[in-house]
Amino acid sequence: MNEFIVIVESNADARTATELAERILVENVDWLERENVKYLFRWSGLQENTSNSCWKDINKILNNFKQNSKFRPPKFLGDRREPLKADAAISIKILNLVRFLQKERAIKAVLLIRDLDNQPERRDGLEQARMQDFDRKPKLEVILGTANRMREAWVLNGFIPANPQEEQLLAKIKQQLTFDPCTESDKLRSTSRENRDRWRNPKVIVEALTGQEMERERQCWEETRLAILRERGVKTGLADYIGEIEERLIPLV
Repeated sequence: MNEFIVIVESNADARTATELAERILVENVDWLERENVKYLFRWSGLQENTSNSCWKDINKILNNFKQNSKFRPPKFLGDRREPLKADAAISIKILNLVRFLQKERAIKAVLLIRDLDNQPERRDGLEQARMQDFDRKPKLEVILGTANRMREAWVLNGFIPANPQEEQLLAKIKQQLTFDPCTESDKLRSTSRENRDRWRNPKVIVEALTGQEMERERQCWEETRLAILRERGVKTGLADYIGEIEERLIPLV
């Protein structure tokens, strides 16, 4: 079966990225039903029988493959005329490993899902890695998903109050911030959970609005119209991710 490798920072990131991707596929491919997706491909990690791999584990995974298989990565990475930017080197290593794994596994795509965390150069590094892999055979689609500042900004982009209580809570948060955290979630730059700054932390706002219920979070990317997600997600990277899925993953299906 065809595999799409998923590289993420957490299982929550994997859930958001893959479920949204499945939804986009179903809405764009006339004959495709959600329950049939599992028969066409599977989401995988670099190691067999895993559903994703985390960025923090990549070096350990690479070392395991080097010790326990014939995987021998190139000594030099990238074009030495152009310095590699953040995340470029590790992404190139990931793609080199995937090329090795393609000898025995039907890997057709790699999703590199990354929080920018106020480091826009991370996106540039991922682009560098993709460009270096562009002409290699067999064809491998490299799909980028970069959340500005983090995944929770994408959740907020899809949040629409479902009842009067949620409307009141969102209005209170908007008054505290003096802007709408759902339409301008790119402005939420804090990592604090203390004092007034906590309301500029997207994680805190998502937890407040959803009551820390995963099913309520899921509704934000599963039920909100894609047109709204695109409109709100221009500055958070969500609109770009939707475009990447439409341009690069739909043709594979």
